[in-house]
Amino acid sequence: MNWDDLRIIAAVRDEGTYAGASARLRIDETTVGRRLSRIERALGLRLFEAADGVRRPTRSCEAVLAHVEAMAAHAAEIGRLSESLEGPVGRLRIASTNTAAEEVLSPRASDFLRTNPGLTLQFLTSSENVKFSRWEADLAIRLRKPDKGDFAISKLGDIKLYYFEPVTTEGEPMLCAYPDELGAIPEMQFLRTKKARARCVTDNVRVIRNLIRAHQATGVLPEYVCADLLGDRRLRATLLPKRRDVWLLVQNHLKRDAAARVTIDWVRGCFQEMSRS
Repeated sequence: MNWDDLRIIAAVRDEGTYAGASARLRIDETTVGRRLSRIERALGLRLFEAADGVRRPTRSCEAVLAHVEAMAAHAAEIGRLSESLEGPVGRLRIASTNTAAEEVLSPRASDFLRTNPGLTLQFLTSSENVKFSRWEADLAIRLRKPDKGDFAISKLGDIKLYYFEPVTTEGEPMLCAYPDELGAIPEMQFLRTKKARARCVTDNVRVIRNLIRAHQATGVLPEYVCADLLGDRRLRATLLPKRRDVWLLVQNHLKRDAAARVTIDWVRGCFQEMSRS
């Protein structure tokens, strides 16, 4: 059922004629008759009887109108929803890696959502990049700058990287590395200088963190997942000279959207706060 068509039923009932419904809805009178006939065919019901030049609703029509009126009430409530909420209203889909969402965004999300009751955030987390060009997300956080795309790109900041190795271990510690397709990232560029065979290969930084925490492995971790390891005296941490850039992608049509602007500022603040901590 098309909501615009269902509104015609109520208009004909209230006005009594196609002409009256036409004037009320500001559509052509023949369109009123044609769309009403379409509804009757779809429902298999006769909705109006003509008597003394007036369209009178049938019992079936009254049953349909009860639902139409309920739908109209809900539509009115939806229209008034933004009036009851302070600040911008909207739903934003944010795509990021699992660790960025878990370690940087989610710890700061509750205060943001409490301050902005009209906003809803949907986190799309994966090690794979969403198809941003296919509108699978509104905002995306990337750890590598896209070569091109029909969207706004800006730098969020850069992330410190630390190389961890056990102070003492029995035998040669296991080297943790990232997959070959991530060979261009600073972490892998540094690890290649170690001239050692990778014993653990993964794109999940939490797996690498757990192996390093066991004091039997070496690897490179971003600053936002290794705060506890930096204070571990059984580990030696070396700050890498090169950092990892973080980029924010925004769909072009959202650049001036109030809800998007507030969310973009919050995402920027999350990474700035993370860098200061």
